[in-house]
Amino acid sequence: MPYTAFGCLTLEQMVERLTKYHPNDNFALVEQAYAFAQKAHEGQVRKSGEPYFTHPVHVASILTELMLDAQTIAAGLLHDTLEDCPGVTMEVLTQQFGGDVAQMVDGVTKLGRLDFSDREEQQAESLRKMILAMGKDIRVVLIKLADRLHNMRTLSFQPKEKQVQVARETLDIYAPIAHRLGVYTIKQEIEDLALRYIDPEGYRDVALKVGQKRVEREAQIQLIIDTLTQKLEEMGLKNFEIAGRPKHLYSIYRKMVLQNRHFDQIYDLIAVRVLVDTIPECYTVLGVVHTLWTQMPNRFKDYISVPKNNMYRSLHTTLVGGRSIPTPFEIQIRTREMHQVAEYGIAAHWNYKEGSNPDGLDTKLYWLRQILDWQSETRDSKEFMDGLRTDLFSEEVFIFTPKGDIINMQRGATPLDFAYRVHSHVGNSCVGAKVNGKLVPLDTELETGDRVEILTSSSSKGPSMDWLNVVKTQQAKAKIRQFFKKELHSENVQKGRDILEHEAKRRGVKLGELTKAEFIEPILKKYTFPDTEALYGAVGYGGLTSAYVISRLMEEQNKTEKSQAPQKPTLPEPSQVMRQGKPTHGIYVEGGAGMLVRFGHCCNPVPGDDIIGYITRGRGVTVHKSDCVNAVTAETERIVDVSWADSEVGTFNASIRITAYDHPSLLGEITVFVTDMGTPVTAASAKMNKNGTCDIHMVIQVNSKEQLRQAVSRLQKRSDVLEAYRSVSQ
Repeated sequence: MPYTAFGCLTLEQMVERLTKYHPNDNFALVEQAYAFAQKAHEGQVRKSGEPYFTHPVHVASILTELMLDAQTIAAGLLHDTLEDCPGVTMEVLTQQFGGDVAQMVDGVTKLGRLDFSDREEQQAESLRKMILAMGKDIRVVLIKLADRLHNMRTLSFQPKEKQVQVARETLDIYAPIAHRLGVYTIKQEIEDLALRYIDPEGYRDVALKVGQKRVEREAQIQLIIDTLTQKLEEMGLKNFEIAGRPKHLYSIYRKMVLQNRHFDQIYDLIAVRVLVDTIPECYTVLGVVHTLWTQMPNRFKDYISVPKNNMYRSLHTTLVGGRSIPTPFEIQIRTREMHQVAEYGIAAHWNYKEGSNPDGLDTKLYWLRQILDWQSETRDSKEFMDGLRTDLFSEEVFIFTPKGDIINMQRGATPLDFAYRVHSHVGNSCVGAKVNGKLVPLDTELETGDRVEILTSSSSKGPSMDWLNVVKTQQAKAKIRQFFKKELHSENVQKGRDILEHEAKRRGVKLGELTKAEFIEPILKKYTFPDTEALYGAVGYGGLTSAYVISRLMEEQNKTEKSQAPQKPTLPEPSQVMRQGKPTHGIYVEGGAGMLVRFGHCCNPVPGDDIIGYITRGRGVTVHKSDCVNAVTAETERIVDVSWADSEVGTFNASIRITAYDHPSLLGEITVFVTDMGTPVTAASAKMNKNGTCDIHMVIQVNSKEQLRQAVSRLQKRSDVLEAYRSVSQ
């Protein structure tokens, strides 16, 4: 079982603990919120059968253990009332609990009542809302993390598909956020819990291996503690604590799976933590440790002199103990204050009552400001999710300015990213860069310790569109797009219109037909564009992809035309079609057993599609998708009812279109990727674009619409793929 740090507290216990760490806080607010939430959730039950109110109580208990203030605990008790309790509104919460509490509750409330095209879009916009709320009050995300922790603890009561979905979202989004905020106590538990559902066998394997030699490891840990204690006491060090460190199963699993390491090669299975009072004592203990045991090369990390961006500070060293301790082991050394921050992260720093920001908290939340900057320029939900995952997961490098200041950046960043990190004007006027005193290309990947100097020119005309392919950080991309958006408005509008016209033509439709007011108005409203020109401009500077806009316009057109179209005679359901004899190529034809059957190359229907048949003179029956333009405009008297056979009858051709970042082996890699999914490629062609992308058309073989959907979905998740979709026609 994973390490559980938090239990459920009674109201009295919450108030008692709050009294200890915030003696002057508003305890009545917590009591009032408790009573309000208990009444609001009355009669509601969870999947486990427990009263729903147990969930907000658990969430508030976790927030209390994090030593947060009364407002945050009250918001934790109320966090689901807006979403799940009729009659509870922002006005009600503001009136009874104040604006801060109401805003926090609203910040963690999902966007569940709006019109979204799919679940991913809903998830993206709900996360965007939470990120914006975090920018105003960081306590919002601490409530969300507490909420997610308790939901993960009770995930066993959900259906299996939901378990995997929630666990994956937890690892992709919430664990990285907890890491960024330094809340390791929550991060480690939700990671271990998520692993149980994503890879149950892997989880059990690691847990078994950890448990098998537990007695032997505990004996070695005790030997380390006794040896170090004796030596520190001999040196006169008194107020210190030494203890074994709890095992984090997911971190062991990641090293075994991602780094392809054997269990015996994991060096932190035996781990000890030393707590002292001062920083000089940390280095004293480090010196003692290195005299007692042999240090492993390249396994020492000083996070005290160069802290992690999430405020984590500690000394880490890996050692070898000889015959008595044959397995390499890790020792962590830190002050008690550092340990508090390591466990609770930002929660240990936030001083609400004083209204202060201790220890330069603003600088430690720079990653959040970066996300806030670029998300406003990113309209597309998929692009937002990809950017969010990149920013949250990225490792860091530490770069020096010419004056010796340290700037942390994500691994893979270039001098151009560095220029935009310094200031938008520096980036826009950049004409070159020096790294460690030498001129380098702007796409050079920076490494920790590099000293970077940006060369600028007042006569620079600004960034090039090619720079979007050079920079790696979302912040730099957003600032480049912002330049083109402001400086080149008319050019962007014309460029966007041209791009959309090209995409519409490629889909076999005319842009003018799609941009009628009734089709385009829902999209303008969704993205708060004042007019069609603003939409064109967004496409022109890269804020929205042309394929996404045309797809949404076509969806609106189809919905409107279907609602306005005269009612046609109702075709019988597939199960009602007279099935005579054996199917031909998996198709039953009404009253036409044995007839020649072929599939329309214009739409390439596959099992699972709604289909109709069209009698072609001398060529039998041609099967089309029911919404294929050739079927819709066909002569009514030549239409015949057809249906799919109940069982799989072979493979069918399907057309897909892919737009990806171009590189020499792109077509080959995509072809192998698609084939490895069990969907053989029968034809493929590629066309390179001037903007560094490549359009690929493929014909693949599938046995069902669902298999085709899964193939397209997996393509969309590739980092080099901008968009992938089923092609309407060849």
